[in-house]
Amino acid sequence: MSDQTGEHRESGPRHRRTGRARRLLKWATVVVTVSAAAAGITVVGYVRSVPLPDDPVEVQASTLFYRDGRTILARVGTQNHNDVPLAAVPLPVRQAILAAEDRDFYHHSGYSVRGILRAAVANLGGRREGASTITQQYARNAFLTQDVSLDRKAKEFALAVKLERKFTKDQILERYLNTIYYGRNAYGIAAAAYAYFGVTTDRLTAAQGLVLAATIKDPFGFDPANDAAAARERWTWIAAAAREKGWLGGNLAYPAASASRAADAGPNGIVIDRVEHELADHGVTSRALHTRGLSVVTTLDAQAQAAGLAQVARHLAGQPRDLRVALVAVDPRSGGVLAHYGGKQRGYFDDASAAHPAASTFKPIVLAAALRAGISAQSRWDGGSPRLFPGRLGVPLHNHDDIQCPDCTLEESMVRSLNTPFYAVTEKLGADSVRKMAHDLGIPPANGDTPALVDGKGDPLPGQTRPDIAIGRYAVTPADLATVYGTFAGGGVRHHRHFVESVAGPGGRRLWTAEPQDRNALEPAVAADVTAVLAAVVRRNGFTPDRPAAGKTGTQQWGDTSDNQDAWMAGYTPELASVVWIGKGDPGPIRDKAGKAIEGDNLPARLWRDFTREALRGRPVTALPEPAGIGRAGAFDVTRSSESTPIRHYQ
Repeated sequence: MSDQTGEHRESGPRHRRTGRARRLLKWATVVVTVSAAAAGITVVGYVRSVPLPDDPVEVQASTLFYRDGRTILARVGTQNHNDVPLAAVPLPVRQAILAAEDRDFYHHSGYSVRGILRAAVANLGGRREGASTITQQYARNAFLTQDVSLDRKAKEFALAVKLERKFTKDQILERYLNTIYYGRNAYGIAAAAYAYFGVTTDRLTAAQGLVLAATIKDPFGFDPANDAAAARERWTWIAAAAREKGWLGGNLAYPAASASRAADAGPNGIVIDRVEHELADHGVTSRALHTRGLSVVTTLDAQAQAAGLAQVARHLAGQPRDLRVALVAVDPRSGGVLAHYGGKQRGYFDDASAAHPAASTFKPIVLAAALRAGISAQSRWDGGSPRLFPGRLGVPLHNHDDIQCPDCTLEESMVRSLNTPFYAVTEKLGADSVRKMAHDLGIPPANGDTPALVDGKGDPLPGQTRPDIAIGRYAVTPADLATVYGTFAGGGVRHHRHFVESVAGPGGRRLWTAEPQDRNALEPAVAADVTAVLAAVVRRNGFTPDRPAAGKTGTQQWGDTSDNQDAWMAGYTPELASVVWIGKGDPGPIRDKAGKAIEGDNLPARLWRDFTREALRGRPVTALPEPAGIGRAGAFDVTRSSESTPIRHYQ
């Protein structure tokens, strides 16, 4: 009896707890149901409140300004546009675009809940996220701005719902194909078919359709004329996605696209490409640039750019046609690109972004590393020629013309461009310390996917840096070298090189504004002593552009011949740092119109001098900083010794 009573005493509270739990569950279900219904009503109400425009937003050209914000650099706009019916687009081409952008297009209601949630989380975290369906993309491109915000995403959702109710899937796809921007000023698939392949849409092949599908994500970056490797990688990925859906069979050959027929095909066209690429990194799409009437203020200086184009044309007049030239100038106070010449024509190669052996223009970097280590520019070294060094692996190192200077200061060695003293300095400091200095000053760790300033495959020490770095054995781009010399000119402050100052919409609302990105890469005293040495180079070699300036030439030998393959001049004033490179598309002997070998101290130096003079004409003259005289000034690499000053280290 007592056992039974005990059972009842234990089970009673448990039944009461179970009852309460059931009631709570019922109430929770009611609350969730009501909340979901309320949310649904809210969504329905919001969708109804967003009007669906009758016509897409009118396409407007954008304007690029020089840095004064008033002088027009270029107008960028879509002028190549005509609509075609969906039936004129071959099915494999349509499927290629669906594989790239929205594989479930025919099976959803116009929106992706998962994509919306992912975009919301990303935006709250300060990142950009897309994942829109084709219907949402059409809604955004046809009716909305390119803002990356939750408000625009919500409107995009509402418009997508209304579009799905008003039009069939085929009608939406047709409108999308005729509205999307494919690059090359091609707005719509008919214009794209002609711009890339010179055909009408009905003659597009599946392989060509994959190329066009690739450009939708990034019309500039996935254009084969701009980045062939990236375009092909994207093409391959989309082809695999199409095969996975059963839309594509067999093996396809990658089709050859025609050269870009840009509206502005001259040298400034390359600048436009640089601007477009940079804007994309900041969330301003190629489509927005070409269709939304933006106002873009660049860093380009009208006087400097005009001087660059004019002086390149003047100094190259009558020269062999296969010579290539690059000229890049940056503002040492901000990193803004003031002038840029990468070639005669847009849509091909930007020589200012191509890497070549830096030759003796790299020696100032060695000097900076030495000064930081407490070695003075007045320290003395053996500048004899030839000399044997462990890092040369048994190959003697020569100075040009076998110049002899057995007891030479680093300043004198720089003025006379001697190789052996700077090689000795690098062996003393370690090649890795010189490489680190180069990276600190502005040489990036890699050129694309290729590690920078190290041996490559087939070299003696793949992946490692040899002391040959001292004589510019490794390749750098003219643009990156301009950043290095800009750091010297800026007193050791390194600024991020950039082309764009600000972007505004048609109504003047700012979409993006550049923010300073700088760091103290070098001690001011070290930068001042480097400048003093390079000022002696310019002064004693007759390169002065009618104002105080500092700089260094460089010449890269062509194999074991008496010819050269690269010729450089890099230099600066306090207001402008610039680099000139002359060479060929494929390395080979470079000679001038008289048949004389081109070296850094002839054609490139004259071009640099005249450009600097004209770019700064009428501007106030600014003095270079006084040398700080840091470091130990004794004999480091000569047999005789002398008294030396106390050593000062900069870490």
